[in-house]
Amino acid sequence: YIQATEKLNAIRSQYPYSFYATGAELMQADILFSQENYAESAAAYILFRDFHPKYEQLSYVVFRISESFFRQLPDTYDRDLSAGVEAIKYYEELISTYSNTEYVKDAQSRINLINDMLEKKEIYIADFYFKTNDYFAAKSRYEDILVVLKNEKERPRIMARIVESEEQLNKTK
Repeated sequence: YIQATEKLNAIRSQYPYSFYATGAELMQADILFSQENYAESAAAYILFRDFHPKYEQLSYVVFRISESFFRQLPDTYDRDLSAGVEAIKYYEELISTYSNTEYVKDAQSRINLINDMLEKKEIYIADFYFKTNDYFAAKSRYEDILVVLKNEKERPRIMARIVESEEQLNKTK
């Protein structure tokens, strides 16, 4: 990868306006992705997209942006999931703008997976507030979760927690 990066840099610096300079720039982003430097590859792909808005394989670039963010996600939902929010943004752009490409087929399943993680994180945070006796914050979180809840198995437990939080708040008044 080091030697390839050096040669691609040489192409870009010696022939900046050539047909191959654009490909070299994209290959550098691909190298970062292959090295599992996902944060850097996402930045490189975004930069490429911004500088080459009419590139013929822009669907590939948007797919790689979303994949770069997706692969930054932690294994558990109790960590920072901001990369997932960014991944959803680019997956949705891919679905809406490039709906006829082969990259779209996995995008919706990945969006669902990320949304599931985000939902579990919100429940985890609400449960934390409930366990630490911050019933106002817990009740507020649980009510917000009910509006967008997709996992119907959690609904009875969350509703029970809302009622219990309300009872605890009334006791303290």
